[in-house]
Order: sequence, then C-alpha cells, then structure tokens
Amino acid sequence: MSAHLAGWYGDENAPEFLFPFAAAFGGLAQFAAAMWAYRARDGVATAMHGMWGAFWIAFGILYLLVATGDLTLSGASAYDAFGYWFFALAVITAIGALAALFENVGLMLTLVLLAVGSAFLGVGFDVGSPPTAGDGWLLAGGWVLIGSAIAATYTAGAMMLESAAGRVILPLGKYAKKATIPGRTFTTPIEFERGEVGVRHGQ
Repeated sequence: MSAHLAGWYGDENAPEFLFPFAAAFGGLAQFAAAMWAYRARDGVATAMHGMWGAFWIAFGILYLLVATGDLTLSGASAYDAFGYWFFALAVITAIGALAALFENVGLMLTLVLLAVGSAFLGVGFDVGSPPTAGDGWLLAGGWVLIGSAIAATYTAGAMMLESAAGRVILPLGKYAKKATIPGRTFTTPIEFERGEVGVRHGQ
C-alpha cells in the first residue's frame, strides 16, 4: 500500500487488488500477533498490533465491498471519514512510540515514522476529494510509511535473530549496554510463572 501511495505502481483501482493481502497479512496475522503479545504481557505490541490489525481487516472488508460493486467510495464525506481514521491511528501510534521509547530505539523509530505517515495520509484524504495516488500529502505519507516498513523490517529481524541465536546479532538500541553488543546474551525465552491460572509452566 505504501509503495502504491508513493507512486511506484498502479492506479486508483490498485487497492481493490490489494485488499485480500491487506486483510490477511496486515489484518488477521497482525491481530493474531496482538493476542499472543497480550499473552506475553507486552502492552505496546498488544496495542499496536491489535489496533493496526483491526484497521487492516476493516480496510479489506471495505475494499471487498468496493470490488464487488456493493459500495462506492464517492463524495467528500467518504474520504473525510477515511482520513479521520488515519488521524486516530496517528495519535494512538504516537502514544505507542512514546511508550516504545522505554524499550528500544528501533521500535520507537518504527512507530514514530508510522504515526507521521498516518498523519500525512489523514491530511491527504481530507484535503483531496477524491484523493489520487499522485496527491502530495498521500505521496509524502507513502514515502514515510516505506521508511517505517524499513525500520520495522530491521527491528523485527533483529528480534528474530536474537531469539533464535540466544544472543544479540543486530543491535536494537536498547539502553542496557550489554544489549547493544553483538554476541552478548541479554534476553531469555518467555516463561510464565509456575501455577499461573490457565498456563502450563514452560509453555
């Protein structure tokens, strides 16, 4: 979606071909990640994955209805409403970025860029009627969100490598010195307390 908004490919009909992937990959998979994050007691991941997962599920449903002809996105009111959802996403994501500041720089940077890109899209959808992929605000939002995707790729990759290797491979910008040195062991596998209701020890 970000590459489309940045003008790399497609036209105004591209979202109709992207909605299955947005709903499944960005929606269902991310919402499921939020539920696992809740189980792992990760408040930032629960909020961010849950909110964005729900948004992309809704986006998929919306453009499914557009693709089947049951709904037409026309008129300023439709795009204004879409824009205001991006403003809500931007504000909540910015709060998540502030919370992530206490975890690591990689996650914080990802969420800052995501919040800024969402704010740009909110302006783009509210200013243009109807907005187009070449609109300046949407174009800027697309490029900022590509930056967020790059930061997210690095952050997620660093987390996976650290989990698999049992030591730091790529630094995430954590504040403990030993968490930034490649090769140092810093984290341990998630394990719930013995006797916690509904949880098997070591699960």
